[in-house]
Formats: sequence, structure tokens, C-alpha cells
Amino acid sequence: MNSLSLGRFALLVGCLFSLLAALWLSDIGKRKLANPDEGRYSVLAMHMADSGDYVTPRLNGLKYFEKPPMQYWATAAAMKNFGKSEWSARLYTALAGLLTVLLVSFTAGRLFTREVGVFTGLALVACPYFMALAEIVTLDMGLTFWTTLTVCAFMLSQHNPASRQTPDRERLIWLCVAAIASAGAVLSKGLIGIVFPGAVLFLYCLFNFDWPRLLRINWWVAVPLFLVAVCPWFVLVAERNPEFMRFFFIHEHFQRFTTTQHRRVEAWWFFLPILFVGVLAWAFLLVPSMVSAWRRESTSTLHPDSLRSPPPRPFRPLRFALIWSVFIIFFFSISGSKLPAYILPTFPFLAMLIGYYLASTPGRKIAWYVLPIPAISLIIAYVLHALPAEKARNAFELGLYTEYGEIMVAAFIVFAVGTAIAVACFWRNTKVSRRWGVAAVAAASIFMVQRIDSGYETLSPLQSGYGLAQSIGQHLAKETRLYSVNTYDQTLAFYLGRYTTLVDYVDEFEMGQKSEPGRNIARLEDFPPVWKQPGSVIAIIPPQDIDKMRSFGFEFEVIHESPRRFAIMKR
Repeated sequence: MNSLSLGRFALLVGCLFSLLAALWLSDIGKRKLANPDEGRYSVLAMHMADSGDYVTPRLNGLKYFEKPPMQYWATAAAMKNFGKSEWSARLYTALAGLLTVLLVSFTAGRLFTREVGVFTGLALVACPYFMALAEIVTLDMGLTFWTTLTVCAFMLSQHNPASRQTPDRERLIWLCVAAIASAGAVLSKGLIGIVFPGAVLFLYCLFNFDWPRLLRINWWVAVPLFLVAVCPWFVLVAERNPEFMRFFFIHEHFQRFTTTQHRRVEAWWFFLPILFVGVLAWAFLLVPSMVSAWRRESTSTLHPDSLRSPPPRPFRPLRFALIWSVFIIFFFSISGSKLPAYILPTFPFLAMLIGYYLASTPGRKIAWYVLPIPAISLIIAYVLHALPAEKARNAFELGLYTEYGEIMVAAFIVFAVGTAIAVACFWRNTKVSRRWGVAAVAAASIFMVQRIDSGYETLSPLQSGYGLAQSIGQHLAKETRLYSVNTYDQTLAFYLGRYTTLVDYVDEFEMGQKSEPGRNIARLEDFPPVWKQPGSVIAIIPPQDIDKMRSFGFEFEVIHESPRRFAIMKR
């Protein structure tokens, strides 16, 4: 064990990461899409791939401007090249996650040492929340990749180590990369792609008394490059859709942050337990690593200031990473709208702080911080064992939750064993044993996440519209009219390859229904005449509405029945 050099360890980690990437990419298509997010963003991309309209996003055939189109473009390209499938739908998210790990690891290696770079990559891989979201179709992993590229490129453009003078040309190239990446972030999820980097840069200069840095940045190159990359889509979509500007900038940005109208109200501390579980093995050393990062780059140790003509202050990457992470958590904590994935962009830079701490802290001190994790993992396993009986609403759900609960229990037990081995490695207190300890945590976390993600297919009958689509598909003809009454399954259109007409259902379709009236049936009372018109009709309804359909005098047969949705066909 003691003969393993850093170079060989880095090579071993690289080989294992390549194996992980291959297994990961081969595994992402084995689960059915889950409702709602995976279905929503896959259907948006499917529409672009089918229609060839890459300017106006549409969901279920209706205009949908809640988010910009970067992920829709990428996923549509995957569907055009590899066919429509769950694998194509998840490819962009998975690649974004893998590239983020490589990117932050490379950056940490350039900013600090190669060991810090390797530990940073392993620390991020060991964050179960980050790795889990890399296998799920949401916009947050794509945003995380682009914001990570923005911050990493900016850090490299500002970093000028004493050991070598970075050429101005190389620094300018990194700044250009940062500008283009920030445009990618804006096109992924809106203005936060530029607001976050700008706010963090301001706070960094404020806390470090480094205002001259703002003057040394080549804004004359970065700003035009950003505008050239980001403006074309906004101009085109606003030109074709007059309602876009107000909805996107006022409703989806200002009102989402300042009001609770999106019904995502949570307590101010909502993200703290998510952060704890998200980093899990590193939970107890997260705060020490943040405190250590701030202290290590104190003004007194980094630069002897002079009152007359102070030379340029050196760039402090650890502080920049710390401010980035704390600001995003604080920003969303005071927001009126909160979802768990909002803080995902903090994880790469928390991993950088953790990686630096792991490389510079005695192994036995690390062991004490990781020591509680095996016990906590076993407690979580026990809770998960008892949870199905609490969560299930009927015998059908109880069976599914119990089966999935057993998978999660086994995953957390293996994680507990892996982190216990890591503690033993850290306790040996050598450089080599510390490397094995970090690798053990990463391996245990990867196994846990892979089992939990792949096992989620167990809940497919509850979370996916695949079964519903299979039942409907047996009776669906080209001329059949298809309606969703008081309900909507985001995955159904993906599996049917067809849209439904919404009946008495609004939710996120409000803007689309207002801008294109006539594409939906606003009131349930207006549905019976439509049902009774000649021709084949299928309607998807909530189970509790079955008697209401009979009260309308409908004659039908039930072609699909589940605890969440029925499908009925006119006789």
C-alpha cells in the first residue's frame, strides 16, 4: 500500500473513472422516464426534433417559455442522431455530470496541486446528490456544467502562480471561454447564468478589497462575446412570440424569486438537510473545509500590502469558490420559490474546498470527521426499511415501495461498510492510506447511487406513463381523439408520440393556453358535447372522476386502471 505513488494513483483513478463513465452511459437508458420533470423536458426536446422548430419550445403542443432551450437543443440532437429513447433523453444530463467532474478536477489541479485535483474529482463523485441528479432529466445538471465552466475558466484567467508567469494570451483565452460558458448558462436556465457569476465577482472584490481586479478584466472582449452567443435566440423567440419577454423575464424571474405564486414555499433552512445528505460522507468536514479555505488565503499571508502603491493582489481561488457556494445557498434560501436541485451548482466548488482540505489535513483528523457516517448510514437504512408502510396508500403501492426500500437498504449498508473502511484508511495517517480512504468513500458512494438509481425502475408503474401508453396504444388509431381530463402525465406524450387535448387542466400551461386559445377545453362542463361527437375517443382521468364521467351519460370501457390514472374509451 505504501508504494503507491501519486502518479500511479491518479492513473488508477482515471482508469476507474473511465470505467464508471462507460457503465454509467450504458445504464442511463434502462429506466422508464419519470413524471413530471423527465417527461416534461424530454417531450420539449422531442417536439423540436420532430418539428424542426428550434426557436419556440412547445410542451404538449402548447408554447412553453418557462426555461431557455439549451437542453432541448442538445437532447433533440441526441434524438435525431440516436433515435427517441430514454437513453437519448438522459444523454445530455449524464455527459454534463461527467464533464463537470473532469472540469473541476482539472481546474483544481491547475490552481493547486495534482493531488488536490484528484481529490477534488473524487470528492465530487462521492457526493451522492450530485451523482444521482446526473442520471435524471432535469435542467439543473446542464446549468451546473455551464456555470462550473464559467467559474473554472474565470479562475484560470485570473490565476497567476508565483512559480510561473501565465501568458496574457492564455489568460485571455480562458476569459473568452468564461464569457461563452456564461452564455450557455443563461441559455440553460435564464438570467442566473450571468447574475450569479457577476454577484460573486462583486462580493469577492468587496471581501478582499480587490477592486482594481475589475479594471484589469478585458471586458471589451468578454461582454461582446457573451452577447453574440446569447442574444440570437432571445431576439428570434421574442420576434415570433410577442408574449415571451414579459412572461420570461417578469413571471419566470422576478415573480418566481419575490413571490410564492409558484407554490414552492419552504422554510429558510430547507437546503441545509439537502446539503448534508448531498455530500453525506463529507458532511462533518464541510464546515471545517470552508473555514480552512478562508483562513489559508488570508490577506496577511498572501500579500504584504503597501499604503503608497500596493502591487496587484494575488487571486484567491479558494475564497472565490467559497463565496460562490455560500452565495447560491443564501440566494435560494431567501427566495420565495425553492426546489431541492436549485443548489446543485454549489457542489463542484464545495468539492474543490473539500479536495483541498483532504490533501492538506492529517489523516486522523479526517477520520474523526468521517467516523459518524457509517452509523448514520445504518440509521438511514433502518428508517428506509420502515418507510414503505408509512408512505404507501394501498397494497399495490406497498408492494412497490417495499421492493424499492429493500434495494435502498442494501445500498446504504454497503455505503456504511465502505465508509468504515475509509475511516480505517484515514486512521493509518499516511499519504498513501489517505488516498485509499478518499477512493473508498468515492467507490462506496458510486455503488450506492447506482443501486438506488437503477432500482428506481421498481417504481415505474407509479412514476411513469409507460404502462398507460402501452394500454392506450393497443386501441389508438390515427383518427382517435385523445384527452387529458383534470390530469396530465408528462411522460405520456413521449411514449405515445402524440399530444393530448387538455380538459379543465391549467397548471404550467396557463401562458400557452392564453396565447393560443382553442387548443384546450377550459371547463369540464364543455367536455360532454365533445365526447359525444362521432369518432373514436380516449380520455385519461383521475380515478376519483370515474363516477363523474358516468354521471355525464358517457358510455365507455376502462382500458387502463392504476391508483393514479384511468384511461377510458368511448363505446
